[in-house]
Amino acid sequence: MRPEDELIERALQREKRAVSQLVSLFEDQRAEAVEKRAYVLDRLQGRKCAVVIGLTGTPGSGKSSLLARVTLSLLAGSSLSVAVLAVDPSSHISGGALLGDRTRMNLPHDERRAFFRSQASATELGGLGPWSFQVCRLLAHLFDCVLVETVGIGQSEADIRHLADRVYLVMAPLGGDEIQFLKAGIMEVPHAFVLNKCDEPSSERSYHTLRGTIGLARPLDGNNVPIYRTSAKTGVGIDELTRGLIEDCASTPPALREREPYFFERWVRDEWGRSGVRALDAQGGAGVYLRRCTNFERAQADFSARLAPHENKSP
Repeated sequence: MRPEDELIERALQREKRAVSQLVSLFEDQRAEAVEKRAYVLDRLQGRKCAVVIGLTGTPGSGKSSLLARVTLSLLAGSSLSVAVLAVDPSSHISGGALLGDRTRMNLPHDERRAFFRSQASATELGGLGPWSFQVCRLLAHLFDCVLVETVGIGQSEADIRHLADRVYLVMAPLGGDEIQFLKAGIMEVPHAFVLNKCDEPSSERSYHTLRGTIGLARPLDGNNVPIYRTSAKTGVGIDELTRGLIEDCASTPPALREREPYFFERWVRDEWGRSGVRALDAQGGAGVYLRRCTNFERAQADFSARLAPHENKSP
């Protein structure tokens, strides 16, 4: 029996320490961790995969406080098990991260249906951390629902669309007029919007502005995109948002495996630079390479073996 076998068995019982140890393995960037991850995922194959739901939005929109309330509401109002992955910004100066989402997420210590993990963004652009995809691959096999909170994003950083099956964009009143909303490249991404802090007097006006802007930005489906009005402070709208999340978990087909080509190409670019991307393109691209190697880890090992002797990295 391998050491990972005991961890897997305990993690399947949602023992928090075991889940945390496996998460650390999936965050480990050393070469020897690649084969261990492949073994863990192979042991977990055949289990139902969770729906990954992304919560993104601008800094100050109240994502963390909202996520804390919604997570507790999901646990109280359903039988779902929930894993939360919260990405916090890293300093471009010191490289450190506060991981402040921990202070807002007060989950019951003995609740095995819930798991929380903070990650630093490591100054990555796009709202996710460099290990977010890998960790979601694990958590999706252990829990019914995986909630990913991104770093506060700008107008064009929206990597969450490549990771999540459903994306919720959290906004705050007075976030901008119609033109400002339209400028945000993120507007085309979400499956639903959350207008948080709706206890503010300006929330009604912001709601109608947002509704009109969605119709302009997405003329084909704008009228069908839900807008939830919530207040993480008072609890208004939390039940409605929770019902929407439960419905998504029940009706959305998980597609994390289909998202592997994007993250494999991203790994190649980070690890091997432009020369690596050119080599990958010469092999038919990420999708072809993954199918040929049959899984993500084997593709990583094979690609590294091809390029390592040359050490021809581009900046």
